[in-house]
Amino acid sequence: MSRSPKLRRLAPLMPLTIAVVIVAFAVAQDSFEIPLWAYPGSQPSSTPPDSARLQRVPNSTARFTLRQTLDRFGPPDWHPRGHPAMPDVVAHGRGPKLFACAYCHLPNGTGRPENAPLAGLPEAYIVAQLEAFRTSARTSPLPAYIPGQSMHTVAVNSTEQDAVVAAQYFSRLKNTPKVRVIETSRIPRVREAAFVYARDPAGGTDSLGMRIVEGPPDLERHESRDDEITYVAYVPPGSIKRGRSIATKGPDGPATACVTCHGARLQGVGLVPSLAGHFPTYIMRQLVAFRTGARSTPATQPMQGVVARMSVADMIAVSAYAGSLNAASKHQRLDRMR
Repeated sequence: MSRSPKLRRLAPLMPLTIAVVIVAFAVAQDSFEIPLWAYPGSQPSSTPPDSARLQRVPNSTARFTLRQTLDRFGPPDWHPRGHPAMPDVVAHGRGPKLFACAYCHLPNGTGRPENAPLAGLPEAYIVAQLEAFRTSARTSPLPAYIPGQSMHTVAVNSTEQDAVVAAQYFSRLKNTPKVRVIETSRIPRVREAAFVYARDPAGGTDSLGMRIVEGPPDLERHESRDDEITYVAYVPPGSIKRGRSIATKGPDGPATACVTCHGARLQGVGLVPSLAGHFPTYIMRQLVAFRTGARSTPATQPMQGVVARMSVADMIAVSAYAGSLNAASKHQRLDRMR
Protein backbone atom coordinates (compact mmCIF):
# COMPACT_ATOMS: atom_id res chain seq x y z
CA MET A 1 0.00 0.00 0.00
CA SER A 2 1.61 3.25 -1.13
CA ARG A 3 1.58 6.32 1.06
CA SER A 4 1.39 9.87 -0.30
CA PRO A 5 3.33 12.87 1.08
CA LYS A 6 0.04 14.07 2.61
CA LEU A 7 -0.29 10.88 4.65
CA ARG A 8 3.32 10.91 5.68
CA ARG A 9 2.81 14.41 7.06
CA LEU A 10 0.07 13.02 9.30
CA ALA A 11 2.52 10.85 11.24
CA PRO A 12 2.76 12.33 14.74
CA LEU A 13 6.05 13.57 16.12
CA MET A 14 6.67 14.17 19.80
CA PRO A 15 6.69 17.90 20.62
CA LEU A 16 10.22 19.23 20.56
CA THR A 17 9.63 21.16 23.77
CA ILE A 18 9.10 17.99 25.82
CA ALA A 19 12.08 17.22 27.99
CA VAL A 20 12.62 13.48 27.98
CA VAL A 21 15.59 11.52 29.21
CA ILE A 22 16.32 8.79 26.65
CA VAL A 23 18.41 5.94 28.04
CA ALA A 24 19.99 3.13 26.09
CA PHE A 25 17.27 0.72 25.01
CA ALA A 26 19.56 -2.25 25.56
CA VAL A 27 19.56 -1.72 29.33
CA ALA A 28 18.38 -4.85 31.10
CA GLN A 29 16.78 -6.32 27.98
CA ASP A 30 18.23 -9.76 28.57
CA SER A 31 16.68 -9.96 32.05
CA PHE A 32 13.18 -8.89 31.02
CA GLU A 33 10.56 -11.63 30.80
CA ILE A 34 7.31 -11.00 28.97
CA PRO A 35 4.38 -11.40 31.43
CA LEU A 36 2.34 -14.04 29.63
CA TRP A 37 -0.69 -13.40 31.83
CA ALA A 38 -1.20 -10.13 29.91
CA TYR A 39 -1.96 -12.11 26.73
CA PRO A 40 -4.92 -14.41 27.42
CA GLY A 41 -5.30 -16.35 24.19
CA SER A 42 -8.12 -18.84 24.22
CA GLN A 43 -10.45 -19.46 21.31
CA PRO A 44 -12.48 -16.42 20.17
CA SER A 45 -15.73 -18.06 21.30
CA SER A 46 -16.68 -20.68 23.86
CA THR A 47 -20.03 -21.37 22.15
CA PRO A 48 -20.45 -23.28 18.85
CA PRO A 49 -20.48 -20.67 16.04
CA ASP A 50 -23.43 -22.35 14.29
CA SER A 51 -25.77 -21.59 17.16
CA ALA A 52 -29.12 -20.25 15.92
CA ARG A 53 -30.16 -18.87 19.29
CA LEU A 54 -30.82 -15.14 19.17
CA GLN A 55 -28.52 -13.15 21.42
CA ARG A 56 -29.75 -10.25 23.54
CA VAL A 57 -27.93 -7.50 25.43
CA PRO A 58 -29.21 -4.80 27.81
CA ASN A 59 -30.68 -1.56 26.45
CA SER A 60 -31.08 -2.94 22.94
CA THR A 61 -34.03 -4.21 20.91
CA ALA A 62 -31.70 -5.77 18.34
CA ARG A 63 -31.29 -9.55 18.04
CA PHE A 64 -28.37 -11.39 16.47
CA THR A 65 -27.36 -15.03 16.28
CA LEU A 66 -23.92 -15.99 17.51
CA ARG A 67 -22.87 -16.60 13.92
CA GLN A 68 -23.78 -13.00 13.12
CA THR A 69 -21.83 -11.66 16.10
CA LEU A 70 -18.75 -13.47 14.78
CA ASP A 71 -19.02 -11.99 11.28
CA ARG A 72 -15.89 -9.93 10.69
CA PHE A 73 -17.52 -8.20 7.71
CA GLY A 74 -20.83 -7.40 9.37
CA PRO A 75 -20.44 -7.24 13.16
CA PRO A 76 -23.48 -6.47 15.33
CA ASP A 77 -24.52 -2.92 16.03
CA TRP A 78 -26.46 -3.27 19.27
CA HIS A 79 -26.91 0.43 19.97
CA PRO A 80 -27.03 2.32 16.64
CA ARG A 81 -28.34 5.47 18.32
CA GLY A 82 -25.17 5.70 20.39
CA HIS A 83 -22.92 6.74 17.50
CA PRO A 84 -23.03 8.45 14.09
CA ALA A 85 -23.55 6.51 10.88
CA MET A 86 -20.54 4.30 10.30
CA PRO A 87 -18.59 4.54 7.04
CA ASP A 88 -18.49 1.29 5.09
CA VAL A 89 -14.90 0.44 6.03
CA VAL A 90 -15.85 0.65 9.72
CA ALA A 91 -19.16 -1.21 9.44
CA HIS A 92 -18.22 -3.87 6.87
CA GLY A 93 -14.60 -3.66 5.79
CA ARG A 94 -13.85 -5.36 2.50
CA GLY A 95 -13.32 -9.01 1.74
CA PRO A 96 -11.35 -11.10 1.91
CA LYS A 97 -8.97 -9.66 4.53
CA LEU A 98 -9.95 -6.08 5.40
CA PHE A 99 -12.07 -6.83 8.46
CA ALA A 100 -14.61 -4.26 9.64
CA CYS A 101 -13.03 -1.89 12.17
CA ALA A 102 -16.20 -2.20 14.29
CA TYR A 103 -15.64 -5.93 14.72
CA CYS A 104 -12.77 -5.39 17.15
CA HIS A 105 -13.05 -1.73 18.17
CA LEU A 106 -16.89 -1.73 18.25
CA PRO A 107 -19.20 0.80 16.59
CA ASN A 108 -18.77 3.34 19.41
CA GLY A 109 -14.97 2.99 19.38
CA THR A 110 -14.64 1.92 23.03
CA GLY A 111 -12.82 -1.27 22.08
CA ARG A 112 -12.26 -4.27 24.36
CA PRO A 113 -9.41 -5.34 26.69
CA GLU A 114 -7.65 -7.21 23.87
CA ASN A 115 -7.45 -4.11 21.67
CA ALA A 116 -7.34 -0.34 21.72
CA PRO A 117 -10.12 2.13 22.46
CA LEU A 118 -10.09 4.44 19.42
CA ALA A 119 -12.84 6.90 20.33
CA GLY A 120 -11.45 10.42 20.63
CA LEU A 121 -7.88 9.61 19.57
CA PRO A 122 -6.35 12.14 17.16
CA GLU A 123 -6.99 11.34 13.50
CA ALA A 124 -3.31 11.62 12.61
CA TYR A 125 -2.34 9.31 15.46
CA ILE A 126 -4.74 6.57 14.29
CA VAL A 127 -3.47 6.85 10.70
CA ALA A 128 0.14 6.65 11.89
CA GLN A 129 -0.57 3.52 13.94
CA LEU A 130 -2.11 1.78 10.93
CA GLU A 131 1.02 2.62 8.98
CA ALA A 132 3.17 1.24 11.81
CA PHE A 133 1.20 -2.02 11.78
CA ARG A 134 1.49 -2.19 7.99
CA THR A 135 5.27 -1.88 8.04
CA SER A 136 5.65 -4.07 11.16
CA ALA A 137 7.17 -1.15 13.04
CA ARG A 138 4.41 -1.95 15.52
CA THR A 139 3.87 -5.61 16.33
CA SER A 140 3.03 -7.79 19.31
CA PRO A 141 5.86 -9.01 21.56
CA LEU A 142 4.14 -12.40 21.16
CA PRO A 143 3.85 -12.98 17.39
CA ALA A 144 1.15 -15.62 17.91
CA TYR A 145 -1.16 -13.18 19.73
CA ILE A 146 -4.22 -13.14 17.44
CA PRO A 147 -5.42 -9.55 18.04
CA GLY A 148 -2.00 -8.28 16.99
CA GLN A 149 -2.01 -10.49 13.90
CA SER A 150 -5.44 -9.18 12.94
CA MET A 151 -4.30 -5.54 13.05
CA HIS A 152 -1.36 -6.31 10.78
CA THR A 153 -3.72 -8.05 8.35
CA VAL A 154 -6.11 -5.09 8.33
CA ALA A 155 -3.32 -2.56 7.85
CA VAL A 156 -1.73 -4.46 4.97
CA ASN A 157 -5.07 -4.75 3.17
CA SER A 158 -6.28 -1.18 3.68
CA THR A 159 -5.78 1.78 1.39
CA GLU A 160 -4.75 5.30 2.33
CA GLN A 161 -8.38 6.38 1.95
CA ASP A 162 -9.58 3.52 4.17
CA ALA A 163 -7.20 4.63 6.91
CA VAL A 164 -8.21 8.28 6.74
CA VAL A 165 -11.96 7.56 6.65
CA ALA A 166 -11.77 5.21 9.64
CA ALA A 167 -9.53 7.60 11.57
CA GLN A 168 -11.88 10.52 10.96
CA TYR A 169 -14.85 8.50 12.20
CA PHE A 170 -13.25 7.28 15.43
CA SER A 171 -11.51 10.57 16.24
CA ARG A 172 -14.88 12.34 16.36
CA LEU A 173 -16.41 9.95 18.90
CA LYS A 174 -16.48 10.62 22.63
CA ASN A 175 -14.25 8.37 24.70
CA THR A 176 -16.25 6.73 27.49
CA PRO A 177 -14.12 4.56 29.84
CA LYS A 178 -15.44 1.01 30.11
CA VAL A 179 -13.45 -0.49 32.98
CA ARG A 180 -13.61 -0.63 36.78
CA VAL A 181 -10.23 -1.03 38.47
CA ILE A 182 -10.36 -2.97 41.74
CA GLU A 183 -7.44 -3.39 44.14
CA THR A 184 -7.46 -6.78 45.87
CA SER A 185 -5.13 -9.62 46.80
CA ARG A 186 -7.68 -12.35 46.08
CA ILE A 187 -9.92 -12.67 43.04
CA PRO A 188 -12.63 -15.02 41.79
CA ARG A 189 -11.09 -18.07 40.13
CA VAL A 190 -10.89 -17.36 36.40
CA ARG A 191 -10.22 -19.05 33.09
CA GLU A 192 -9.05 -17.69 29.74
CA ALA A 193 -11.85 -17.16 27.23
CA ALA A 194 -12.17 -14.97 24.13
CA PHE A 195 -8.90 -13.10 24.87
CA VAL A 196 -10.00 -12.05 28.38
CA TYR A 197 -10.45 -13.68 31.78
CA ALA A 198 -13.88 -15.01 32.73
CA ARG A 199 -15.06 -16.31 36.07
CA ASP A 200 -14.62 -20.08 36.39
CA PRO A 201 -18.06 -21.75 36.60
CA ALA A 202 -16.66 -24.04 39.29
CA GLY A 203 -16.31 -21.04 41.62
CA GLY A 204 -13.67 -20.42 44.25
CA THR A 205 -10.98 -17.78 44.62
CA ASP A 206 -7.28 -17.46 43.83
CA SER A 207 -4.40 -15.22 44.79
CA LEU A 208 -3.92 -12.38 42.31
CA GLY A 209 -0.20 -12.05 42.90
CA MET A 210 1.72 -9.57 40.76
CA ARG A 211 -0.51 -9.42 37.69
CA ILE A 212 -3.62 -7.80 36.24
CA VAL A 213 -6.68 -9.97 35.63
CA GLU A 214 -9.24 -8.26 33.42
CA GLY A 215 -12.52 -9.52 32.07
CA PRO A 216 -16.26 -9.01 31.63
CA PRO A 217 -18.93 -9.32 34.30
CA ASP A 218 -20.85 -11.44 31.79
CA LEU A 219 -18.90 -13.52 29.26
CA GLU A 220 -21.89 -13.93 26.96
CA ARG A 221 -22.20 -10.15 26.57
CA HIS A 222 -18.49 -9.99 25.74
CA GLU A 223 -18.80 -12.73 23.15
CA SER A 224 -21.86 -11.00 21.71
CA ARG A 225 -19.71 -7.86 21.23
CA ASP A 226 -21.90 -5.65 23.41
CA ASP A 227 -20.46 -2.13 23.12
CA GLU A 228 -21.96 -0.94 26.41
CA ILE A 229 -20.37 -3.54 28.70
CA THR A 230 -18.08 -2.33 31.50
CA TYR A 231 -15.16 -4.64 32.29
CA VAL A 232 -13.47 -5.38 35.60
CA ALA A 233 -9.69 -5.19 36.11
CA TYR A 234 -8.25 -6.64 39.33
CA VAL A 235 -4.88 -5.16 40.34
CA PRO A 236 -2.61 -5.68 43.37
CA PRO A 237 -3.29 -3.57 46.49
CA GLY A 238 -1.51 -0.22 46.39
CA SER A 239 -1.15 -0.26 42.59
CA ILE A 240 -3.12 2.92 41.93
CA LYS A 241 -1.20 5.01 44.47
CA ARG A 242 2.14 3.67 43.24
CA GLY A 243 1.08 4.23 39.64
CA ARG A 244 0.07 7.82 40.40
CA SER A 245 3.53 8.45 41.85
CA ILE A 246 5.28 7.01 38.78
CA ALA A 247 2.97 8.88 36.42
CA THR A 248 3.52 12.24 38.13
CA LYS A 249 7.11 11.92 39.34
CA GLY A 250 8.56 9.41 36.89
CA PRO A 251 10.67 6.30 37.54
CA ASP A 252 13.78 8.47 37.19
CA GLY A 253 12.47 11.95 37.88
CA PRO A 254 10.03 14.44 36.31
CA ALA A 255 11.55 14.19 32.83
CA THR A 256 10.35 10.57 32.58
CA ALA A 257 6.95 11.12 34.21
CA CYS A 258 3.93 10.06 32.16
CA VAL A 259 2.27 13.44 32.70
CA THR A 260 5.16 15.18 30.91
CA CYS A 261 3.87 13.93 27.56
CA HIS A 262 0.35 12.63 28.22
CA GLY A 263 -0.93 15.54 30.33
CA ALA A 264 -1.71 16.04 34.01
CA ARG A 265 -4.62 13.56 34.04
CA LEU A 266 -3.24 11.44 31.19
CA GLN A 267 -5.92 12.89 28.90
CA GLY A 268 -3.49 13.29 26.01
CA VAL A 269 -1.77 16.38 24.60
CA GLY A 270 -1.92 17.17 20.90
CA LEU A 271 -0.93 14.03 19.03
CA VAL A 272 0.16 12.24 22.20
CA PRO A 273 -2.72 9.86 22.99
CA SER A 274 -4.89 9.77 26.07
CA LEU A 275 -4.39 6.89 28.51
CA ALA A 276 -7.11 7.78 31.01
CA GLY A 277 -9.70 5.09 31.48
CA HIS A 278 -8.11 2.69 29.00
CA PHE A 279 -8.07 -1.02 29.71
CA PRO A 280 -5.15 -1.79 32.07
CA THR A 281 -4.14 -5.00 30.28
CA TYR A 282 -4.03 -3.11 26.97
CA ILE A 283 -1.78 -0.44 28.48
CA MET A 284 0.36 -3.17 30.03
CA ARG A 285 0.89 -4.84 26.66
CA GLN A 286 1.92 -1.53 25.10
CA LEU A 287 4.51 -0.92 27.82
CA VAL A 288 5.86 -4.42 27.18
CA ALA A 289 5.93 -3.66 23.44
CA PHE A 290 7.99 -0.52 24.05
CA ARG A 291 10.30 -2.43 26.37
CA THR A 292 10.91 -5.27 23.89
CA GLY A 293 11.14 -3.08 20.79
CA ALA A 294 7.92 -4.43 19.27
CA ARG A 295 6.87 -0.79 18.92
CA SER A 296 9.80 0.90 17.23
CA THR A 297 8.78 3.95 15.21
CA PRO A 298 10.78 7.19 15.65
CA ALA A 299 7.90 8.63 17.70
CA THR A 300 8.20 5.76 20.20
CA GLN A 301 11.85 6.35 21.08
CA PRO A 302 11.07 8.48 24.15
CA MET A 303 8.75 5.73 25.46
CA GLN A 304 11.39 3.08 24.90
CA GLY A 305 13.79 5.07 27.03
CA VAL A 306 11.28 5.53 29.85
CA VAL A 307 10.07 1.94 29.94
CA ALA A 308 13.61 0.51 29.84
CA ARG A 309 13.93 1.42 33.53
CA MET A 310 10.53 0.09 34.61
CA SER A 311 9.94 -3.25 36.30
CA VAL A 312 6.86 -5.37 35.65
CA ALA A 313 5.49 -4.12 38.99
CA ASP A 314 6.00 -0.52 37.80
CA MET A 315 4.16 -1.29 34.56
CA ILE A 316 1.27 -2.87 36.46
CA ALA A 317 1.02 0.17 38.70
CA VAL A 318 1.01 2.69 35.85
CA SER A 319 -1.54 0.61 33.94
CA ALA A 320 -3.80 0.40 37.00
CA TYR A 321 -3.58 4.14 37.67
CA ALA A 322 -4.28 5.12 34.07
CA GLY A 323 -7.20 2.70 33.89
CA SER A 324 -8.69 4.10 37.11
CA LEU A 325 -8.92 7.65 35.79
CA ASN A 326 -12.41 8.81 34.85
CA ALA A 327 -13.72 5.32 35.57
CA ALA A 328 -16.32 4.12 38.04
CA SER A 329 -15.40 3.63 41.70
CA LYS A 330 -12.91 0.87 42.32
CA HIS A 331 -14.61 -0.16 45.53
CA GLN A 332 -16.58 -3.06 44.13
CA ARG A 333 -17.48 -6.55 45.34
CA LEU A 334 -15.31 -9.49 44.33
CA ASP A 335 -18.26 -11.13 42.59
CA ARG A 336 -18.45 -8.43 39.92
CA MET A 337 -16.79 -10.76 37.39
CA ARG A 338 -19.22 -13.61 36.67
